[in-house]
Amino acid sequence: MKKGLKRLSLILAAILLFYSALLIFPRTQNYALDNPMRRDGALPILIAHGGGNREFPDNTLEAFYNAYSVDPRVMMETDVSITADGVLILSHDTTLDRKTNVTGAIADWTYRDLIDQRVDFGYTNPTKSGKLNGERVHFTDDSGAEKYPTDVTYPEGVSPRDETVFLATTLEELILAFPENRINVEIKQSGETGLRAMREAIRLLTVHDAFDRVVLASFHEELYDAYRQLQAEGEVPECFMYSPAYDAATRFFVLGLLGLDLFFRDGICVLQLPTEEKGFNLATARFVRTAGRHNMAVHYWTINDIDEMQHLIDIGADGIMTDYPHRLAEVYAANTEE
Repeated sequence: MKKGLKRLSLILAAILLFYSALLIFPRTQNYALDNPMRRDGALPILIAHGGGNREFPDNTLEAFYNAYSVDPRVMMETDVSITADGVLILSHDTTLDRKTNVTGAIADWTYRDLIDQRVDFGYTNPTKSGKLNGERVHFTDDSGAEKYPTDVTYPEGVSPRDETVFLATTLEELILAFPENRINVEIKQSGETGLRAMREAIRLLTVHDAFDRVVLASFHEELYDAYRQLQAEGEVPECFMYSPAYDAATRFFVLGLLGLDLFFRDGICVLQLPTEEKGFNLATARFVRTAGRHNMAVHYWTINDIDEMQHLIDIGADGIMTDYPHRLAEVYAANTEE
């Protein structure tokens, strides 16, 4: 009995010593440089999800100009897919059925045909399994008002591309239109098509010297592995930024819960997360602090509730992604006044 208690005491003492050592051991700086995805002031980065897709049609250049009118420092969140002729266009879906007046996979359309046919990305159609399933519905805001390109507040010197149609927008157009803004680019296609899209995104970041303000993301593990490989082999600059797919984010969260985050070594700069996943609360000050010790930012999506916005401000979140940039800006303004 005494020997058993002594053995148990030694085991507990060893565990305590192990965790005490972990607490004082410095964490890996997973992103080695100054991290532009971390909050740079008293408030999180305002991130316009799809440009703010409840104010204007999702992933259109016009939506991003609307977000820019709210805050010239806004971070743009967008999704991309590659066309048959190798052009990266902004689209949350890999098909055209839900958001446009035509149908079909983006990979089967050429960008030239999208422009020549004036395909309109100003719809929110009902779909089933990615295919049109009912009558087409033109985009309306929460008040029921239809929106057109002429409704946007543009910067001085910028005019609508078209008075009635939300034309296809390329990633290159977005990068050039907002040369100072941070941009999050999620690649939606998977497999070899997704890898082809990734290579084109890397080419654009190289041509436009945008590695220090554009972060690449994807929920597809093969693309996350490709990001890490590019980084490990030195095929991208040191400032290359990417965020993890599901498995890596889960691994960091579990290691953090166990106090073992010291062993998380992936060279990512930002975790992009919901506030809750499978019953686990991810929106805690402790989690944000743990990521910060690794020089990793934490951005939360997709936050449209005012109370939830305030909670994320209070716990120190680095970024808040929303469909309503005007609403989030009002919450920020209220915090500034206090």
